[in-house]
Amino acid sequence: MEMDLNKETAIVEAVLFLDSEPLNEEAISKIAELSIDVVEVAIENLKEKYSAENSGVELSKITGGWVITPKKYIWNSLRERYGKKNEGKLSKSAMETLSIIAYLQPITRSEIEAIRGVSADNMIRLLIEKNLIKEVGKKDAPGKPTQFGTTKDFLKLFQLNSISDLPKLEEKESERFELAR
Repeated sequence: MEMDLNKETAIVEAVLFLDSEPLNEEAISKIAELSIDVVEVAIENLKEKYSAENSGVELSKITGGWVITPKKYIWNSLRERYGKKNEGKLSKSAMETLSIIAYLQPITRSEIEAIRGVSADNMIRLLIEKNLIKEVGKKDAPGKPTQFGTTKDFLKLFQLNSISDLPKLEEKESERFELAR
């Protein structure tokens, strides 16, 4: 039996529109008072609806939940105006430090400095303040240095569902990262 579930799809769409945090199927099901099966069909309906060329938004899976986001090619031209104000622009050195942490986490300050060739104190402090990285543990090494990793806010900022969605490094960059470890 083919179900179009227009009304239910509209409810799921409204929930996703109104909620700024990514929501998984279970959360949508509770909020919308719909079964998980109906929510899954509604999500597929929304993906299809948003795939149309005249739609400026898409359904994205970010940090394990669904959220309505501008299509990537549109967001790139609108980011400056609509990007979160606290996001601010990250300097080239902050982005470089963040990239190293994202790809090599968990990683210590000295390992970051070995790759960058300069002190990472200020960049680490800035990235922690912006809640893009956090302390994730201690390395089993002399002095038990702190290890850093990325946060859910990092995934949201770059519209990633998980760290495994990061673009693959070019071989040259990958070798540079490995040599320093």
